[in-house]
Amino acid sequence: MATSPVKDFLVTYVMPEKCYERIFVSFYINVPCLKFVMNRAVGLWILLDTFLAQLLQLLKILWRRSADGLSLTSVLLQLYVFSCPVVYAIANNFPFFAWGERLFALAQTAAIVFLILHYRGETLKGMLFLLAYGYLMFLLGSYAAAAAVSVMQTSSLAALIASKVLQAGTNYCNGHTGQLSTLSVLLSWAASLGVIFVSLQETGSSFATLSHTVSACLSGVLLAQVLCYRSSTATSRKKNE
Repeated sequence: MATSPVKDFLVTYVMPEKCYERIFVSFYINVPCLKFVMNRAVGLWILLDTFLAQLLQLLKILWRRSADGLSLTSVLLQLYVFSCPVVYAIANNFPFFAWGERLFALAQTAAIVFLILHYRGETLKGMLFLLAYGYLMFLLGSYAAAAAVSVMQTSSLAALIASKVLQAGTNYCNGHTGQLSTLSVLLSWAASLGVIFVSLQETGSSFATLSHTVSACLSGVLLAQVLCYRSSTATSRKKNE
């Protein structure tokens, strides 16, 4: 008996077949199935954020040929955030498929740092930075002590929060968001809400949940700034052109 494409998709990517039968055939909202679906959806959204958020920002910079409005310190902190799990994974010999998406986001963020320096007229400094950063990552992944790697991993959330604070402060001081990508900020905000959900389900740690909540609120602030400063950002762009 042939199955529908919708069922094939849902059973393959979203839920077990028994959950599909309960929800869409018997029309019974089963709590464990609903929880499973929500966890799967949140996981997919977080993965989407990891792959696309930095890429969208990178493409916008290249399209506009400007990194106006982006805080270099904020992006450097983001680079640190993406570096921590990569160093941790390499140091602990985790299989590549378990952390490869982080390496992808890390490479994009490093490219954004280079472009910020490049469009500031500091291309040589940007190239030297990439070389130094690549060498540092090699050293950390190969020779860093387990305690140092663990501290890096633990501090990554604080660095992420600081990054968002710095970018929000830059936006406020400038009165516009420059080349900050709306889609990138939207993806990050939605993913941060998903991380709160995962934290509540898995860790149960009030401190971790509070930290993720602060991060989500700051992502919301950045999104609000992008929307509120839209006219000012457009005016600033025209002046630069």
